[in-house]
Amino acid sequence: MGSGRTILRTGCAYLALMAACLAAGPAFAHPTNDELAARFAKGAYMEAARMAEQAASADDYAFAARSLLAECMTGSGEPDAGMVERAKKDAEAALRLDPVHEEGRLQLAIALSLKSRTMNTMDAWNSGYGDKGLKLARSVLAQDADNYFAHGFLAVWNLEVRRRGGTLGASVMGASIADARMHYDAAVRLAPDYVGVYWQYARALVALDARKYGDQAQAILQKALDARADDHVEGVMQERSRVLLNALKGDRRAAQALALRML
Repeated sequence: MGSGRTILRTGCAYLALMAACLAAGPAFAHPTNDELAARFAKGAYMEAARMAEQAASADDYAFAARSLLAECMTGSGEPDAGMVERAKKDAEAALRLDPVHEEGRLQLAIALSLKSRTMNTMDAWNSGYGDKGLKLARSVLAQDADNYFAHGFLAVWNLEVRRRGGTLGASVMGASIADARMHYDAAVRLAPDYVGVYWQYARALVALDARKYGDQAQAILQKALDARADDHVEGVMQERSRVLLNALKGDRRAAQALALRML
């Protein structure tokens, strides 16, 4: 039983890395005016967040959280802890106004997972961040089966648990490669021209096993490059797709190491 508890703790902690790949996606945020949307599209995330926080509706708070997380994820290095905490509070504000707000739940899931990113396994488990994030994403999908962002979240979650927990850990956590593919296929069906669907899944495949899944990942990364990048976030993910695709054409062990460092 001790080893089973360790696997469960480990699986929850690994949500942090997976969530980092998802934080910048468009999901279902609905800016309440064109100016907010325009600022986000060009990468003025801090301005968009400030404006949305002042508007103070549930949609606006959720959009503010999304903007702050996009600022974190499109930069270099580890996400700023203060900014992640601010995003968490904005998402929680959205949920106080609307407890079933889909975007609020998803952005809160991401913020909580990012908060546990630099924690060790035990601290991450004790915080409850990773487990709560997973439950939030699943609750969104239970309410809205066509939420492609939640499908993308779960696709990568399955791969990350399989990578870090191995076969036994995946079994204990209820994760599998087949489920990852199922959620990925659903996300692609629902959002076939969204760069992030392809980037997120391909990076997780390479991080899992670049030799085994490298060819598959190359084909998916090419889809990311062929998709239309509608805003700054998607442009960043598209460039990261290009870097990883080029790496896969060389030493795949090096490509795997690169994928593990990328967000």
